[in-house]
Amino acid sequence: MEDQLNSVAYHLGEFRPLRECNINIMTHALQYGTMVFGGMRGYHDAETNNVFLFRPYDHFRRLHRSSRIMQMQPSLTPEQMADIALELVRRNEYRCNVYFRPFIYKSELKLSPRLHDVADSFSIYTMKLDDYIDTSRGLNVAVSSWRRIDDNVIPTRAKVAGGYANSALAKSEAVQNGFDEAIFLDSRGFISEGSAENLFVVRDGVLITPPNSASILEGITMRTIIELAKDEGIEVIRRDIGRSELYIADEVFFTGTGAQVAWVAQIDRRLIADGAIGPITQRLRDRYMQLVRGRDTKFKDWAVPVYAS
Repeated sequence: MEDQLNSVAYHLGEFRPLRECNINIMTHALQYGTMVFGGMRGYHDAETNNVFLFRPYDHFRRLHRSSRIMQMQPSLTPEQMADIALELVRRNEYRCNVYFRPFIYKSELKLSPRLHDVADSFSIYTMKLDDYIDTSRGLNVAVSSWRRIDDNVIPTRAKVAGGYANSALAKSEAVQNGFDEAIFLDSRGFISEGSAENLFVVRDGVLITPPNSASILEGITMRTIIELAKDEGIEVIRRDIGRSELYIADEVFFTGTGAQVAWVAQIDRRLIADGAIGPITQRLRDRYMQLVRGRDTKFKDWAVPVYAS
């Protein structure tokens, strides 16, 4: 933790040690959850000893869209935010896997739970991070008793801090009951997503994932996997998925910046196929892990190098 606090972050318009990046306890975002955030990775490639930021411009464009929903006025463009992220890697002299947490928050010291006429600020910090979820084994997952918040309750296509109380309830319920992760149903009873991951199902060689209308986050890793699947000649369908369809799937896996591509071995104590990683999951995961390190020539622009070659 001491090493983490000594790292360089970006706060209140300047680079400074993370230990100096503090907010007042009256801050609007702390009281009401009025913050939007992102999660982004940088991958170290041992062959080139470089660090590649994965789709940074897409991440910061989504952050901007989230802020628009919450009536925020970012002072920096997505491109400027990406430049700051690149500079943070250089200033911290990272030659390792890195996680970024950028966020825009209502920074005024106000009591009213409103969005309009409340000033906001941008900050970003980093940490060294390898696997957030153990992807070397299949996950043991449960469908949560908590329903996914509806887009008309708290917008699910925006990463709003206050909405993650919903995720925390589902995650803790799952882990405290002996599972690794939770799967949400939406307000209609269809599959939505994990506590912080999108979800894919494979049936008869077809890749299936819920539509945006199923109260999911429009995941950047999800979009990446869909594009990789199409490039591999795998049919992709976006449609509603019933709970029992999970139990008869050939393969199930999660995707996300933290999860990357994490396969599921059991759901509600039912083995998925033979309980081993499926061929389509393996194929997409292998290609994804090459892609994020700048080794995929077709999608090379998605992995942005930090250090000049």
